[in-house]
Amino acid sequence: MDLLVFKLVVTPLLLLAATLTVRRWGEAIGGLLVGLPLTSGPISVFLALEHGRAFAVQATSGSLVATAAQAAFCVAYCRLARVGWPIALAGACAMFSIVAGLLQHGALPETGLFIVAIVAIALALILIPNKIAATGKLDPPWWDLPLRMALIAGLVVGVTLIAPYVGPEASGVLASFPFMAIILAVFTHRMISHTAAQQLMRGMVAGLLGFAAFFYLLSLTLTRLSLFAAYGGAIVCTLAIQAVSLYRMRLPVTLPTE
Repeated sequence: MDLLVFKLVVTPLLLLAATLTVRRWGEAIGGLLVGLPLTSGPISVFLALEHGRAFAVQATSGSLVATAAQAAFCVAYCRLARVGWPIALAGACAMFSIVAGLLQHGALPETGLFIVAIVAIALALILIPNKIAATGKLDPPWWDLPLRMALIAGLVVGVTLIAPYVGPEASGVLASFPFMAIILAVFTHRMISHTAAQQLMRGMVAGLLGFAAFFYLLSLTLTRLSLFAAYGGAIVCTLAIQAVSLYRMRLPVTLPTE
């Protein structure tokens, strides 16, 4: 019961933090935060606690597969954003499924999947425009945050419940499906504009560098170190990468203009 309560509290609070970040510092910075393993990270911990470290290690392969698929998801959403969020979301989810399916059938080791993920992220950053027109802000309704938090809590519980039936690799892919990004993108797209959603997606792609490093390090350390050391080391590495990404993202803004 304590673990269930933890599931129902931690990830919704992380989504709350991401939402408030978007509202305070903009969609690009919020997307960078969403690129962190805010959903899949806690799910990985739950898998390790409930099904063992070996299960969680195998699930990291699925998460690395999903990293490249998330990059493809972001590119597809950005390309289709102008025609409306339903088509953009459908196209992005289809692209995620295609890329994830191809990589799963490829049966690459974790190192190979990590390299593929880095290449996919680099390509996505090239394909998604760097400078997108500024967008306006709207006041969200009162039910906005509670609905987002309820949705993400249900998704986390659902993934951990079906994990024993679909296997570790499929669990890793499901855990890394961009649930939180979808919630933020659709709300942002509907309430502000398609360009705001595009900014969110570009920020998310930049954040996927830390995401990939997180799960690659877990694949190497989960069975060799304590859970605290393995997850702690992965978190520290991810935050360091995100700090560099944040600096590079904000650098053009700080350059003097002529």
